[in-house]
Amino acid sequence: MQYTAAMARGDDDLGIVDALAQLSFAVQGMLARRASAYDLSMIQTRLLGVLRDREPTMQELARLLGLDKSSVSGLVDRAQRRGLVQRTPALDDRRAVRVKLTSSGRRIVDTVATRFSSDIASVTGSLSAPDTKQLSRLATRVVREYDGSAPVTDGQSRP
Repeated sequence: MQYTAAMARGDDDLGIVDALAQLSFAVQGMLARRASAYDLSMIQTRLLGVLRDREPTMQELARLLGLDKSSVSGLVDRAQRRGLVQRTPALDDRRAVRVKLTSSGRRIVDTVATRFSSDIASVTGSLSAPDTKQLSRLATRVVREYDGSAPVTDGQSRP
């Protein structure tokens, strides 16, 4: 964990920016460690995570992952060579191709998800059940509010 000035002062509240940034770093670090056990990059992990509960088209994958179509194509090619995903024709559109997990990909996703879930339970173990539920609700609201398309700005208005 990165050490911040608020931590040095012993503050109970890091402030929303530092708290969310530090939480993001912690969560991403836990997920990266679990994924690395299967030689998966974070973008490969995101791909497999998206495929856990759906079979999107390549175009939908590009939108969900925030990548251009050529990047998604290369990502899927590499995952397919490893036997983690497969392409199938879309029944509703002959021009489209859907991507789905293979049984090997499903096993990896399930194992990583289970172990990552355990990591999260470990770091949230000091929270009461109501606090855990509240954290989940608040995080869900923040995630739903963020759609990935908002530009990153420096907070300054432009003329």
